[in-house]
Amino acid sequence: MSAPLRPRTAAPHGPAVPSGGASAGAPLVFPRILTVGVIGAGRVGAVLGAALAAAGHRVVAASGISGAVKARMALLLPETPNRSATSVARAATDLLIVAVPDDALAGVVGGLAETGALRPGQVVAHTSGAHGLAVLAPAAAVGARPLALHPAMTFTGTPDDLTRLAGISYGVTAPAELRAFAARLVADLGGVPEWVGEADRPLYHAGLAHGANHLVTLVNEAADRLRDAGVAQPEKVLAPLLRAALENALRLGDDALTGPVSRGDAGTVRRHLERLAATAPESVAPYLALARRTADRAIAAGRLRPTDAEPLLDVLSGRDREVAA
Repeated sequence: MSAPLRPRTAAPHGPAVPSGGASAGAPLVFPRILTVGVIGAGRVGAVLGAALAAAGHRVVAASGISGAVKARMALLLPETPNRSATSVARAATDLLIVAVPDDALAGVVGGLAETGALRPGQVVAHTSGAHGLAVLAPAAAVGARPLALHPAMTFTGTPDDLTRLAGISYGVTAPAELRAFAARLVADLGGVPEWVGEADRPLYHAGLAHGANHLVTLVNEAADRLRDAGVAQPEKVLAPLLRAALENALRLGDDALTGPVSRGDAGTVRRHLERLAATAPESVAPYLALARRTADRAIAAGRLRPTDAEPLLDVLSGRDREVAA
């Protein structure tokens, strides 16, 4: 963990304000120990709240009404009272974390601003990867400080998540005067800030979702096809292969490509498609899409010569089947 946030000369637990005489846009000074609230103590919110508490900050309230949230709070935030969202916002004099689903975020922030639950100087930070600062406009309009703080990690909502936070990246979008605060906050969480422009938030999030969420789908698709082939424990077959493939891809980029597409083995790919069509037709379209993109990348990286790729591209486009017909 990093050194704590710098103390300020104002009241120990009051809202964050610019230091005396500071010009507009100057870095803001915050208390060493933040008074924090969490709206949406789900998998992400509860874990971040617990991490901030472990870093020495005061998590004074959190919200959530489902049985799962209550159980998670009992496990991760046992000393934090469960309050309404409005009460949490009022209690979080320094930092309010809003960890709700992307599509609910605008409504939650707008509702808090309308009810007067937010206050000038208070930092309102959301954990959405897809949104930047625009969704926090209602909070900024009443004087709160907007911050987009997205942990690039998948969460289970268990204490195991706390051990995974060390060294992860946070996609951060912040006004200039909050950048120092955001960097120190991320450091207190054990992470590293990755500064993302407001207009780039959807692309940033698309990259993460494409890599992580679609990886889960891809792995399960592969496991299902192995089961179809009679493999009793596909996870045992896939685990060492996929771990090596992931490590190689992260280390080598497109140079890690192997397999029939990167070699231009059109006949092998054709047999794959024929068998998939007969056994699992729902897998044909994603296989084709990924194989076509793999071929493009292999050609661009010089792993597959364009002349060698022509028969393969005919298979992937269906032209070979049209000729045969």
